[in-house]
Amino acid sequence: MEQRAHGSTIGPLGAVGLGCMGMSWAYSESQRDDDRAAEVVRTALDLGVGMVDTADVYGDGHNEALVGKGLAGRRDEAFLATKGGLVVDDLPTKTMHRDASPAHMRRAVEASLRRLGTDVIDLYYLHRVDPAVPLEETWGALAEMVREGRIRHLGLSEVSVEEAERAHRVHPVAAVQSEFSLWWTAARGDAAASPGGYGGRGGGGLDGPSGDVVAWCARNGAAFVPFAPLGRGFLTGAVTADTTFEAGDFRSVNPRFQASVREANLRIVDTVRQVADRHGATPAQVAVAWVLAQGDHIVPIPGTKRLEYLKENVGAAEVRLSGEDLELLDGVPQAEGGRY
Repeated sequence: MEQRAHGSTIGPLGAVGLGCMGMSWAYSESQRDDDRAAEVVRTALDLGVGMVDTADVYGDGHNEALVGKGLAGRRDEAFLATKGGLVVDDLPTKTMHRDASPAHMRRAVEASLRRLGTDVIDLYYLHRVDPAVPLEETWGALAEMVREGRIRHLGLSEVSVEEAERAHRVHPVAAVQSEFSLWWTAARGDAAASPGGYGGRGGGGLDGPSGDVVAWCARNGAAFVPFAPLGRGFLTGAVTADTTFEAGDFRSVNPRFQASVREANLRIVDTVRQVADRHGATPAQVAVAWVLAQGDHIVPIPGTKRLEYLKENVGAAEVRLSGEDLELLDGVPQAEGGRY
């Protein structure tokens, strides 16, 4: 895959990264295959993928250990990103709470380094702002670990512009990760974000408009890293009116996937498929190509645990959308149903 400089302080990366969460939890967990997932990580490197994204909360450490296995012997080929600040209370139900206290963040970073099998993390995100801890305290503690050489760059996940500004005054914000896709553009200031989310209400830009975080990143030399650019699989066209999900799959209870709104949301996919047909591409590739077209500082991280989908996602970087394509796609409505 062609490498590109995306105008951020973290330097040139492949156009499309790899999100690893689904290899461990949230989606079709009965299909989990650790050996196959590790092969996906290694193949991503073969294809020129730079950013490999995980978090300590994904499977309560399982995903970081899995990524570490996949990167064994090839650590220097990856731009390794992980996150901390969420704590699993009960793994089967995925209940968790926020803890961004300096003491917890230091323990979390040390544990992530062990699981990942590395002595430095390229990009470490605060997974969610903790309303019980001043952001400046959390960020200052993480900045200290940058000075110690345990972390190279710091990022924020699901924050408002105001929160990004506060952190940036303490230590440079190298990246912001938020949900962003054709059917959810709140991070661009286009819609109010849904309340709730990981770790309960409060903080993290989840209870109201986040402001234009995408533009803030461009102005401040930070990468914008969209998660769920495929709408958790919906925008690929794989979900139909009759699709069911196994118990425990996040989508089985997600408001956007329910029968009451699914027909309306499938109309979005119809438009994506129309553009895909023009290019001899797949709907997934068009969905990712649209995200890439929103700015050179954007590095989407579509997730997969299957090699064929990895190759499809990476191929999205070769899809060049026309002005007519972009106008049509920009006109699709936001998804019906809440995010969580």
